[in-house]
Amino acid sequence: MTKHPCVYILSSPNKNVLYIGVTSNLPARVWQHKSKVVEGFTYKYNVSKLVYYEAHDSMESAITREKQLKTWNRAWKEHLVAKMNPEWKDLYKELF
Repeated sequence: MTKHPCVYILSSPNKNVLYIGVTSNLPARVWQHKSKVVEGFTYKYNVSKLVYYEAHDSMESAITREKQLKTWNRAWKEHLVAKMNPEWKDLYKELF
């Protein structure tokens, strides 16, 4: 299986909660969030709308970027999402 390291941001339907994650299989990982197959933060707060992602050449660089984004304040994260996805649409539906 080919791995495609990605950093992604999920949102709750009302945009009150954001979640930043990293994965090597974006479609499968977002499906897990949407299907609520794993209990945890995204399950508890109904966070499953893919609003941002960025591909990386290596898992190491994706993890470094994930850690960087997690230190950002809320306004910076919202600006990042809005640059790629101004309407905050669920990109999962368009991509997969």
